[in-house]
Parts: sequence; C-alpha cells; structure tokens
Amino acid sequence: MAGVVSPAGLRTEYPFVLPRGFVDEQGVLHREGVMRLATARDEISTQTDPRVRQNPSYLTVLLLERTLVRLGALPIVDTLVVECLFASDLAFLQDLYRRINQSGHTEVDVTCPSCGHDYAVDIAGDLPGEA
Repeated sequence: MAGVVSPAGLRTEYPFVLPRGFVDEQGVLHREGVMRLATARDEISTQTDPRVRQNPSYLTVLLLERTLVRLGALPIVDTLVVECLFASDLAFLQDLYRRINQSGHTEVDVTCPSCGHDYAVDIAGDLPGEA
C-alpha cells in the first residue's frame, strides 16, 4: 500500500480502510484514512493532558486525534470524531498505531490453515482500485 515517504526514504504516512467506518451528522460514511507516524511530542504532550490524568484510557483518543491525518472527507479529525468511532474501528486504529510506530509497517505474517503456506497480509485494508 502506498504512503508518504520522506526524502530520506522513511515512510511517514500509512493509508487504511476502517472495518466499519465513521458516520457523520449528515449520515455520510467515512472509511478511508491516513495515519502518520507519532512523534515524541505526540507521546509526551498527550500524557500530561488533564483528561488523561482523570482517565488514563483517554490517552488513546488523544494519540489517534494527533496522528490521524485524514478520515474520509472530514475537514478535521478531532477528539469528538475519535470518541464516536465504533469500538471495532477504535481497536483497529489502536492496532495500526502500535504496528506502524513499533514495527514500521502494517503487514502481519499469516499461515493458511488449509495448505500451510506462509504469507504477509496488509492489515490496513485495501483502498478501492487496489489489490
């Protein structure tokens, strides 16, 4: 899956397709998006946020808000958007965040249960027109 690559050759943005998608106030479904690599500032500043001190689980919301570059045609992705995601989409984005920031890719190695063949699958999902 294509993404933004820095001049130094480092991939910094990762496109994805949400399993369910975010439904906005007009009833429009937004599934395709882009997440960027997190910076040290993203990690540090979110941990000192008062909302995280009150509820440590809110850290996920703030990290995703900062690193989601785009979601569908939404003008911005803010905390309200992240808070209103379906639980399955939130879990998907948490896993994607962990994979790109720890492993540097969105692929997972799998084994076919029928034939035993090993191969890599891109868990970020296929965008329309891609295989």
